Amino acid sequence: MSEQIAILLYIKNMMADLIYINGIIATELIKVTENTATIRRGEEFLNKSTCLAEHNQLNKKIIEILKRYQKTAEDLAGLDSHVLKHGAE
Repeated sequence: MSEQIAILLYIKNMMADLIYINGIIATELIKVTENTATIRRGEEFLNKSTCLAEHNQLNKKIIEILKRYQKTAEDLAGLDSHVLKHGAE
């Protein structure tokens, strides 16, 4: 029975790591989208659109999901402030 518990714990930790990695990918893709829009249409276009506010809300939701599944608060140390800082720029 303890081998099964060890396997389940391993899978749980692996899933938390995958959620973390996917969260990073998601937030970085949002930033890439913003940068591409800025290059294509100019910063003025991006600032006039609702995209920045919407992207910031998406980033907050991603961080909430990450917080739900990480083992400790230290697992997200710096990521939320880094990601949400991008939304404030």
